Amino acid sequence: MREMVIVIDFGSQYTQLIARRLRELNVYCEIHPHNSIPNLNGSVKGIILSGSPFSVLDRAAPNPDLSAILGHYPVLGVCYGAQLLAKNYKGEVAPSNTREYGRANLSFVASNSTLFKGISSGSQVWMSHGDTINTLPAEFEKIASTKDVEIAGFKIQNELSFGIQFHPEVFHSTDGATLLKNFLVDICKCSQDWTPDAFVATQVSELKQTLGTDKVVLGLSGGVDSTVAAILLQKAIGDNLNCIFVDNGLLRKNEFESVLEQYQGMGLNVKGVNAKEKFYKELDGLTDPEAKRKAIGKVFIDVFDEESKLVGDAKWLGQGTIYPDVIESVSVNGPSATIKSHHNVGGLPDYMKLEVVEPLRALFKDEVRRVGASLEINPTLLGRHPFPGPGLGIRILGNITPEKVHILQEVDHIFINSLKKEGLYDDVWQAGAMLLPVQSVGVMGDERTYEQVVALRAVSSTDGMTADWCHLPYAFLSNVSNEIINKVKGINRVVYDISSKPPATIEWE
Repeated sequence: MREMVIVIDFGSQYTQLIARRLRELNVYCEIHPHNSIPNLNGSVKGIILSGSPFSVLDRAAPNPDLSAILGHYPVLGVCYGAQLLAKNYKGEVAPSNTREYGRANLSFVASNSTLFKGISSGSQVWMSHGDTINTLPAEFEKIASTKDVEIAGFKIQNELSFGIQFHPEVFHSTDGATLLKNFLVDICKCSQDWTPDAFVATQVSELKQTLGTDKVVLGLSGGVDSTVAAILLQKAIGDNLNCIFVDNGLLRKNEFESVLEQYQGMGLNVKGVNAKEKFYKELDGLTDPEAKRKAIGKVFIDVFDEESKLVGDAKWLGQGTIYPDVIESVSVNGPSATIKSHHNVGGLPDYMKLEVVEPLRALFKDEVRRVGASLEINPTLLGRHPFPGPGLGIRILGNITPEKVHILQEVDHIFINSLKKEGLYDDVWQAGAMLLPVQSVGVMGDERTYEQVVALRAVSSTDGMTADWCHLPYAFLSNVSNEIINKVKGINRVVYDISSKPPATIEWE
């Protein structure tokens, strides 16, 4: 049984970062909302209570029953999690005299503290809280302080329960990785065996056991996730994996032919399906982003349903779902508004008699790439930028026509190839162009034009959960803009998107 640490999410912007830091220390972890704590078993080695935008003093603040956890498992409360422990044990938590955000330095560290082993006074930490623990309960002991925060860390006596007022998961806490490693290895006794090679061996074994001699159909997209999922499934079931690469008319320029050739060179059992007209027909007249996503998803399902019947006796649909897809589809406060529909999350229609298998459901994007490297997949393919499941359909704002798709393919081709030629492609997490439902006045050859506008978008990120816009060189942007306007008929203006996620999303729709 795979050992794990559970991260209980109270809504902090840093919760996913906690999970990533644990994974980087080769410890498997899962994030669960505070209102949906799973039944714990012998595979659970420890619990981390995340931060939160709430104050523990709020009437509506999350306050789950932790009686099955405290005293039974090692616990680390971070910020809100620490305040929750203190408050529930009858300590005093009050609003801070000044809101405590940013860098601070430890002024006291208990010399006998296992949690702070190897961390000395003066170590920089990152604070982000509006409440302060003023008085500890009798059964708590102080193990760390800063100049302004007397109780920056504590331990509950006779328990392996700890609380810290700062965030060890952020880069600015210089010894944060050391503290997390102390908790995982010395306190939780984790073996740190969550590695790409171990994941491949375990996953292939589990897939063999689950699938047996069943046939699986899997939709390839040309991206990293579906490719790695395909190779894992191929290792488990061989030619019982039937891959389908659909041309939905919304791919990048020449992508259908080039990617299909690449897949066949990898030894995958893959079939190309030209379904352009079906997608264009279903999208005709649609302008709402969610309506377009759902229409594209519907046609994909229809195509796969048809193709799975041609395979004969197919029982499973393979998907490249990854962990951020799952996390973003769950709210820590119960049902919430949908930001975007995830094409890989939510199950299949009743008429499609296939079960779903998702080999990568537990992985962050960078972990998928490391697993791909372990599987010896071509580094060029592993380094490909993410591309949205609905393709250019959500990069054309408003209604979709074949003509608009052609224009955007040409723009995108120039932008992506320019990034590669200038050695900038690998510095960018994701890049693309958006065709805007806007026309602007221009001048070409002394003649007035009234043509369309495209927005270029390039972001840096690690897993897509947050992203910052890339500061591409002005000269590069200038050259790309000139080439697009000169070579792509119908475009007379190029703009560059300098929005980060949050508050914006990576895609415009």
